[in-house]
Amino acid sequence: MFTVYVLFSVAHNKIYIGFTSNLEARLASHNAEKGKGYTHRFQPWEVVYTEQFSSKSEAQSREKQLKSAKGREFVWNPIIKFMSIS
Repeated sequence: MFTVYVLFSVAHNKIYIGFTSNLEARLASHNAEKGKGYTHRFQPWEVVYTEQFSSKSEAQSREKQLKSAKGREFVWNPIIKFMSIS
C-alpha cells in the first residue's frame, strides 16, 4: 500500500505533498532534528490529509494531480476553513 499525504506547517503556513509506503517513518523524517531539504526549514509538520493506493504508479499519479493548481486548491480549502474557525 502507498499513501499520498499532505503535510501542513502551522508555524509557517506551508503545505507539502508527497507519497510513501510508510507514513509514520516519512513523517518522522520530515520532522527530524537533523533533516535537510525543503521540509526541514518549515518544521514542525502535521499530516492533514491522506489517500491510500494499492500501487506506486497510482500514488504517483495522484501526487502529481494534487501538486497542480486545482489540486493545491483542493488541499488548501479545508486548511483555510479550519484556520478561520480556530
